[in-house]
Amino acid sequence: MLAAAAIFSASSASASGRTAASPDFYTPPAPLPPSENGDVIRNEPADFFLDPAKLTRAPADVQRIMYRSTDANDRPVAVTGTVLTPHVPWKGEGPRPVIGFATGTQGLGDQCAPSRQMAAGSEYEGMFISGLLLRGYGVVVTDYEGLGTPGLHTYAVRAAQGHAVLDAVRAAQRLPEADLADDGPVAVGGYSQGGGASAAAAEMQPEYAPELDLRGAYSGAPPAELGAVGEFLDGSHAVAFLGYAAVAMNEAYPELGVPDLLNDEGKRKLAEFSEECTVESIAKHAFTRTETLTKDGRPITAYLSEEPFASKIAEQRIGLTPPGAPVFVSHTTLDDIVPFEQGRQMARDWCDRGATVQFDTLVIPTHVGAAPEAAARAFGWLEGRFAGDPAPDNCGSF
Repeated sequence: MLAAAAIFSASSASASGRTAASPDFYTPPAPLPPSENGDVIRNEPADFFLDPAKLTRAPADVQRIMYRSTDANDRPVAVTGTVLTPHVPWKGEGPRPVIGFATGTQGLGDQCAPSRQMAAGSEYEGMFISGLLLRGYGVVVTDYEGLGTPGLHTYAVRAAQGHAVLDAVRAAQRLPEADLADDGPVAVGGYSQGGGASAAAAEMQPEYAPELDLRGAYSGAPPAELGAVGEFLDGSHAVAFLGYAAVAMNEAYPELGVPDLLNDEGKRKLAEFSEECTVESIAKHAFTRTETLTKDGRPITAYLSEEPFASKIAEQRIGLTPPGAPVFVSHTTLDDIVPFEQGRQMARDWCDRGATVQFDTLVIPTHVGAAPEAAARAFGWLEGRFAGDPAPDNCGSF
């Protein structure tokens, strides 16, 4: 996400030598130690820089963590992330809130993990995260399953992402070094992939993490129905995201046999996607049509309405379960990556199920171009939730 740097400030500092992770930090113990979801497996001091030259450090104390979560098949898994305790005091009532922040698309290579990008000063949502810190919120940023840790990243897989976000919040509240209340108010948020992950977390929280005091969830430009998103992306400049989803579905559900559908070029592309970050993938694979990658010459999206794919794609749908707290959804009508109707339909589905929903329609060109305005509105909405103001609701008007 791009953000307007002028609205944020942070102190300058030189690198402290803590940037690189300790050897083998991202390799989980085998087997995982007996623990509960959200328990911290290991942690260490880290850095979060706002620029690649490492001249400007985010205004927070930083801990890199590994914590226990659950994958899409309800198996225990280790996930990494970053816990941030701001330097500014919390001026609201009660304990300092914690935001479970879900990043937008980073890529699939281990080097793309947000915790690595933050330490390197290359996390493109760093300014938004810094804005949360300057408002006094504690923040925890999940790396998601398989991003940094062994295995492949389960990109856009609903259950895996929702679990990772909620368990990251649990981990932040349980980490002594973070000095965050273990029962304080919580929110989740994100844009794009992060919008889908935060929306999934909001839906899953009442059953999966009922002890969390969830005050609200922000979901910007969420890919709520993967089949329709895939059709929109095929042959576009961002077709790599469809490739990421193919890799992720095969990782989460190997019984689908995705590689068996592909020709040699398709298998080569799948391997490349698995090792790349977003910018490289967009530049390298733009405008590829997936019909050129399959054995039978059909686009990958043609399989999604057929079994065994149809039922697994249906499991990723967001909007059919009411969230456990008020939600704020924003989406631009001019989105060139995630169709506008995805966000609006998800919000309408929630309204139909009795949720408290504020949906903002933006008219700003492109997915990336709308992100700063969505973030600015999210700041104001979150402030209201932690202040105890009545949540706005415009169901029936969009």
